[in-house]
Amino acid sequence: MNINRIKKIETENKIWLIYLVIIIMSYFANYYERDYFENHNLKSKEIYQKTNTIIFITLIIIYLYFEDDSIKSFKEKNKSQKKKLYDTLTLIASTAVLISGIIFLYVIIDDKNLDSEIAFN
Repeated sequence: MNINRIKKIETENKIWLIYLVIIIMSYFANYYERDYFENHNLKSKEIYQKTNTIIFITLIIIYLYFEDDSIKSFKEKNKSQKKKLYDTLTLIASTAVLISGIIFLYVIIDDKNLDSEIAFN
């Protein structure tokens, strides 16, 4: 039995629960965004921006976890060429996701007029 892999899966299960909370928070953020655009409610705008900031800070922390995991896998020795390729591709993908999260967070914080649509999937 691979204890390290089981521990990683347990951690990933906790992350999935966090993602469920993020989905719910995103749903409510969209409610406040709509209220702001329909009714020009400045309190809704503020709630929307704060909620999205919390969401993306949380996501960046999660992305950092996966980035660290990818780096560790990438640095492992004694593996097949195919595993080296997969680890390299995974590291590139994890890095791209982390960078996108940082960019989205910057836009959320800097865009005071909600000129940009923040959409992630």
